Amino acid sequence: MSEQESLEQVDLSISGMTCSSCVATVEKSLSKVPGARATVNLATETAHILVPEGTSPRSLIDAVTKAGYTAKIRTDEMESFSRSRGMGIRVLLSALLTIPVVVLSMWHSLHYELDAFILEQLRNFNIPAPLYSATGWLVIGLTAPVVLIIAWPIHRAAIRNLTHPTMDNLISLGALSAFIWSIYANSTGAGDIYAEVAASVVTFIVLGRYLESRAKKRAGSALAHLLSLNPKEVTIIRGGEEVRAPIANLQIGDRCVVRPGDRIPTDGVIVEGVSAVDNSLLTGESLPVDVHPGSTVIAGAINTSGRLVIEAKRIGNDTELARITKMVLTAQGEKAPIQKLADRISSVFVPIVISLSIATFAAWYLLDNSLQDSVRAAVALLVIACPCALGLATPVALLVATGKGAANGIVLRKTSSLETAPKITTVVLDKTGTLTTGIMKVQNVTIPDLGKTAPAITKHDLLMAVHALENESSHPIAGAISRLLTEQGIGRKSVSEFIDTPGQGVAARVNFGEIQMPVLIGTPESIRKATLNLHPEIEAAISAARLRGNSIAVVAIDGVALAVFEVGDTLRVDAAETIKAFQNRKIQTWLITGDNEAAAHQIALEVGIPTKNVIALATPERKISKIKELKANGEKVLMIGDGINDAAAIAEADLSMALGTGTDTAIATADITLLRGTLGTAISALNLAKNTLRIIRANLGWAFIYNVIGIPIAALGMLNPMYAGGAMAASSLLVVLNSLRLNRTTTLAA
Repeated sequence: MSEQESLEQVDLSISGMTCSSCVATVEKSLSKVPGARATVNLATETAHILVPEGTSPRSLIDAVTKAGYTAKIRTDEMESFSRSRGMGIRVLLSALLTIPVVVLSMWHSLHYELDAFILEQLRNFNIPAPLYSATGWLVIGLTAPVVLIIAWPIHRAAIRNLTHPTMDNLISLGALSAFIWSIYANSTGAGDIYAEVAASVVTFIVLGRYLESRAKKRAGSALAHLLSLNPKEVTIIRGGEEVRAPIANLQIGDRCVVRPGDRIPTDGVIVEGVSAVDNSLLTGESLPVDVHPGSTVIAGAINTSGRLVIEAKRIGNDTELARITKMVLTAQGEKAPIQKLADRISSVFVPIVISLSIATFAAWYLLDNSLQDSVRAAVALLVIACPCALGLATPVALLVATGKGAANGIVLRKTSSLETAPKITTVVLDKTGTLTTGIMKVQNVTIPDLGKTAPAITKHDLLMAVHALENESSHPIAGAISRLLTEQGIGRKSVSEFIDTPGQGVAARVNFGEIQMPVLIGTPESIRKATLNLHPEIEAAISAARLRGNSIAVVAIDGVALAVFEVGDTLRVDAAETIKAFQNRKIQTWLITGDNEAAAHQIALEVGIPTKNVIALATPERKISKIKELKANGEKVLMIGDGINDAAAIAEADLSMALGTGTDTAIATADITLLRGTLGTAISALNLAKNTLRIIRANLGWAFIYNVIGIPIAALGMLNPMYAGGAMAASSLLVVLNSLRLNRTTTLAA
């Protein structure tokens, strides 16, 4: 058993994290559990941990608790997108107390007038006057609930994190320093009070976190919508009666009722009813698909019309919808390489800031500045340097990108793809199932007029005979011919003595009114052995089909070849457009397929891939060797495929995409999964990765520049601590809002 197979994933919801330092602390604590590998996401407040099988989740929760945070097993993915309404109440109360504090502190004339009024009233009632400013004590009294009660969660987190300081330590230290200084200054007359600084810093922080939580909820709206597609209840048929039950009660083999307008709760097969199903949110198909008994349906799709009875084939975490959401949520827990630098800086950032704050205070005081000015500069530095923006720069952008991608049929399974995508110089494509749909379809039908040499049957009788034989065969070519004739309303004649010879074709005796005739449908070689010379039109049709790389079925009745059916794979409608889009980006295109030369070159000609860039009859090993060769020549290679034979090449490429209609092996190996049946989604995926990387770089750039500029200004005493608190809260909000620009994009254009 491989290492990957011996591991299992545990997802936790984490409470109490406020910055990237918290993330680093939680990851470090979880990694101390033997064999555990953890990634923590600040935006979704979750941890994804790979642990050896049999590891108790309790040990992981205890590790988080020991680090000063709270954790629980995440059973509902929607938890990541629900935020406490209590934050809004805290913001309102904090603002109501802080506004008069700021007004009284900033308008000195009002301060003095109120002071005089209070002193006069105290004298009228023979009450001893307080030490120094009476208004100062009023301001301190209004500030106390803000700093001591509303900010208590911040202080509590700071106490728990004393051994590994985080942003909360900076806020707590800054607010308490300003508050304690205010009490000291108003008691001794040592200088101006900074109560408004303490109150406003806390207010700005709780306001910033409230707005940030709302913005993060919006950031995850697309993903949250995806998670909500599966219904919570289902109508199950038990003992002939319809029973409404929680979705967890549905078992494989159960039959459930889906009424018009309801979402389908399971991947299954329709056993009763006719309807049209809307799969647009999952597959991107714009029009509802007609379904009937025997049709397969997927969980999350909408039943638009008739009543359906569906037999469950895949339930719970095994459904297609669950597979998609699992891939998206797993990607949420991965870290983009660009975030590693931010994480390394954050791990030492807070201790450095506290050291700088102490050094700033010491320098100011030793340079004969007042105690008041020394405290002011140190507090401003503490507040301005909080690394909120740094911790949110990548995860919020990734949260928006994964949600936006999921809504457009793109699953970013590995975040490393964000940095690789803009560097791609070469794309390698498979043919069957990638450039083509993988569905066999009749391309041409040739029925020449043979005159008196042909058996005395009509064209309609000929087609009915063909339909009769092909309907009995399970071969893909036979299936394509049978579908065409069914669509054309062609009936079937009765047959007897049916024989199916692999590699050659089918034969049977068919009733044509009063007589029976032998009918053969097979390869040109097998028909030549059983008939007279083929008519020139039939020979020409065979040659043309071979030039196009298509399959050929020749029909012979009573020893005379009468018709040719040319059957081939169907080119995806946007294949040529997608190839042109790659080439417009200066990305060279290659077609490497296991199909024959004729088919490969015909498809390449139709989509616009240069002949010199076509490799046919390619084994999986040949695909890998070509990708290695391209990489050795300095190319950054994107591989797009869908089959088991593509999985190794997908793993070898710098970036890989698998079509969601392909095999599980290819999908599990690829960096990006394309859920929709259009190849153009690959271009959209490159655009999404490029735009997301641009947003992340802008976020990180702002977070670094903000601190590089703000810290020296605060250290030089040129920044009021109150304004520092506002700037710090605004910087975090700016990062979140900048990430939301991805969500506002209606298309995934570059």
